[in-house]
Amino acid sequence: MTLSEWKQQIEAREARVGVIGLGYVGLPLLLEFGRNGFPVMGFDIDPEKPRALKGGRSYIRHISDERVREVFSHPERADTTTDFSRAAACSALLICVPTPLTRQREPDLRFIERTAHALAPYLRRGQLVVLESTTWPGTTDEVLVPLLEQGSGLKGGTDFYAAFSPEREDPNNPQFRMAQIPKVIGGLTPESQARAEALYGAIFERTVPVSSARAAEAVKLVENIFRSVNIALVNELKVVFTEMGLDIWEIIEAAKTKPFGFMAFYPGPGLGGHCIPIDPFYLTWKAREYGVPTKFIELAGEINTTMPQYVVSRTIEALNGRGKAIRGSRLLLVGLAYKKNVDDERESPAYRLWERFEKLGAVVDYYDPFCPVVPRTREHSRYAGIRSRTWEEALTGGYDLAVIVTAHDTVDHAELARRLPLVVDTRGCLPPGPNIVRA
Repeated sequence: MTLSEWKQQIEAREARVGVIGLGYVGLPLLLEFGRNGFPVMGFDIDPEKPRALKGGRSYIRHISDERVREVFSHPERADTTTDFSRAAACSALLICVPTPLTRQREPDLRFIERTAHALAPYLRRGQLVVLESTTWPGTTDEVLVPLLEQGSGLKGGTDFYAAFSPEREDPNNPQFRMAQIPKVIGGLTPESQARAEALYGAIFERTVPVSSARAAEAVKLVENIFRSVNIALVNELKVVFTEMGLDIWEIIEAAKTKPFGFMAFYPGPGLGGHCIPIDPFYLTWKAREYGVPTKFIELAGEINTTMPQYVVSRTIEALNGRGKAIRGSRLLLVGLAYKKNVDDERESPAYRLWERFEKLGAVVDYYDPFCPVVPRTREHSRYAGIRSRTWEEALTGGYDLAVIVTAHDTVDHAELARRLPLVVDTRGCLPPGPNIVRA
């Protein structure tokens, strides 16, 4: 199929788009293509996800059932499966799988590699394969494409086309629809670039071409490292200003009135989510191959990873100031999700706080209306299945203190402060008060 024919197929909405990995990135992408008239096919190794989508049900809180039904009520145009042999029927395959770190904080590409092995036998000439998972510069052409070539006997850039286009999903951000967020695209070859731009240009208001897949991979790392470094800065300032008797949140609010030269970032109990705590280490790992130190990035990581311990220390001080020890105290973590108003708890600092408080002898519960049950995780599997307290239990459960980890808009933190003897606020969501300690 020529490039002209490819563009005609896209214009006619005849190109079937397959999305591999139906999580917080893949599912919205699949629904957006489906909503724009493309036939879509979703792939996931978890059989519960295809079952839910075919039944018109969403398993992600901020994605409504209505959005799912809008696409999957037309089974001739939308389907989802665990059978990767059906990838052969797709014109484009968009890979949105996790890229975590190992316990040694090195890149873990096993999900990309497994996906490549699963797709390769069914890859056919003319298909476009795009990696969206955040990773180090060079992954597309050094890892993904060789695995696809090895398993299919086809040549990347000639028989099939490949590109990298970083996901820029911000779950439950009401200010930006997916289509409004410019889409960065870097192709393996100029032909790959043109085909990827044509596809994404059909649903995104703007595409941003860069010179290569490696450049596109680097773009996403820069975006997240920028956030990591600036969050580390305000976290460090929080510690300094607290010792000076100053309120970091008050200072930031005043500083951001400057109409130029300042961008507000806010401190917290530590980083969470699948991007900022992880992505910077992909670059530091790759930089070692070139013998280049990344001291600034690594320092930011060190500062951010110490924040849970800082919160623990402030909590112990607050209890001691009221003549109570941490051992034996009943403690409520308010918020399990890594950010407000979502049900995504991946890499949440709440887990690290939970573990540290328990090691110190505290009795720990949690309240989070967005995360009613702790899911199974790799690093914190012993908490799986524990249920959130109800709001009434949070207020009347006899807790010695609450630690606000995530400031969901739907939670009445002021009432919490009125009803509990002590609240440790890590998000600056409560005004100073006699029983409120900011940490």
